[in-house]
Amino acid sequence: MRNRQQFIIALGLACLLPLQAYAASKYVSDHLVITMRSGQGNQFEIIKTLISGTKLEILEETETGYTLVRIEDGTEGWVRTQYLADEPVAADKLAAAVTRLAKTKETNKLLREELGTLKKAKTKLDAQYAKLKSEHASASKELTHLNEVAARPKQLEAENIELRKNFEQIRDELVLVKQENQVLKDRSERRWFITGAGVLIFGMVLGLVIPKFRFRKKDGWGSY
Repeated sequence: MRNRQQFIIALGLACLLPLQAYAASKYVSDHLVITMRSGQGNQFEIIKTLISGTKLEILEETETGYTLVRIEDGTEGWVRTQYLADEPVAADKLAAAVTRLAKTKETNKLLREELGTLKKAKTKLDAQYAKLKSEHASASKELTHLNEVAARPKQLEAENIELRKNFEQIRDELVLVKQENQVLKDRSERRWFITGAGVLIFGMVLGLVIPKFRFRKKDGWGSY
């Protein structure tokens, strides 16, 4: 008889148009212990008792005041809809908030440590930057010097060409001076030769004339 009544009740409920809400979640409301039953009514067997904050997966929500749910271990059953809430109870919210706070503190700690590491890295990078800047300035100075040295051969080449021209000009002038000296030397030698020849001839003439002059002079004296 009881089974027949349960069948009739179940058949009547099946004729209703239940509101389906698959994959939704609800929670057992605060400060309650409710029962999960095998059917929609107190006459059905109690499968489990659920405490406040238990997370339930909604499988079917009807207008009879019962909702078909599944708990985390996979057990399915019917519970009273009036005892369900859309959000976790205050205690669970507090526990979740405490957990989030602890995670936030841990994250902040890690971020502070990372910030300290980044500050040390920045200090090191600043020192490396200053060193590189100094090396760059030194390299720029050295590059300027090298450019000046590289430009020096062109200047030296121009100076060498100019010196070569001056050398050739001086060499040509020296050749002319040598030629003029040779001419002057030849002239001087000719003059000395002519002078020597003249002196020699003059001496010879004197050697011929003086004896005759002396002889005439003696004759003159003897005539007195």
